[in-house]
Amino acid sequence: MKHDQLAFRDRYAAEGGLHWNEVIATQLRHRSVRSFLPDALPLGTVQTLVAAASSAPTSSNVQAWSVIAVQDPARKSRIAQMAGGQKHIVDAPLLLVWVADLSRHARVAERRGQRLEAIDFTETLLLASLDAALAAQNALVAAESLGFGTVYIGALRNHPEELAAELGLPPHAYAVVGLVVGHPDPAVATQVKPRLPQSAVLHLEQYDTGDAEAIVAHDAATRAFRREQGLPDEGWSDLILGRLGTVAALKGRHILRDVLQRLGFAQK
Repeated sequence: MKHDQLAFRDRYAAEGGLHWNEVIATQLRHRSVRSFLPDALPLGTVQTLVAAASSAPTSSNVQAWSVIAVQDPARKSRIAQMAGGQKHIVDAPLLLVWVADLSRHARVAERRGQRLEAIDFTETLLLASLDAALAAQNALVAAESLGFGTVYIGALRNHPEELAAELGLPPHAYAVVGLVVGHPDPAVATQVKPRLPQSAVLHLEQYDTGDAEAIVAHDAATRAFRREQGLPDEGWSDLILGRLGTVAALKGRHILRDVLQRLGFAQK
């Protein structure tokens, strides 16, 4: 079996054919890494990843994102505690915090003696959040293409005000997500996690709600993967009910709208 078919099988628990190059290979091999060697990253790594991030699309060339490279062990330790005690934040040499950043634009307007009326609307907050996410994903693919391991840290949003203070964020800026980057520990194996079949996520011309069969298949694939990894025998549907079934599962993020308002996002 060719390498492209193997990668496709690992991702979808099914056979398939597709166009192929090394970029796609890197994307299909993605897996979350949470065990890292203490080795420092080579000089220029951060700048390379930010160059890749800057090459991501940005709405109307607004470029409403920034990134904070955190390498100080003490600061990483404090941030790890805000994110539920995730040890890999401390162990890895680099944490990149991706920021939806409209503060730069507010400063541009202030220097011109103007006010940005559109900055207070939900659309603009969404624009900045998407810009940050697109930049982060470009950096992730670049990092993995260089042989580094990565994992996103959504739990940075558990304590957005405390994190903003730790990072010195100005008004109209908030941390969207963290990205841990480092050398994977070869002693700890990580596997490609199966995803929903394309029949569940790919809709031709119009949305089709007939995804029950695809989800049953994905539940089975998820249970098999989790058994192999020594995890509780749960399907994808079980995981979704656990993650979204209660407000408590949001781990403090249920107040995010109010916090964003205090950080300067009016959200009209």
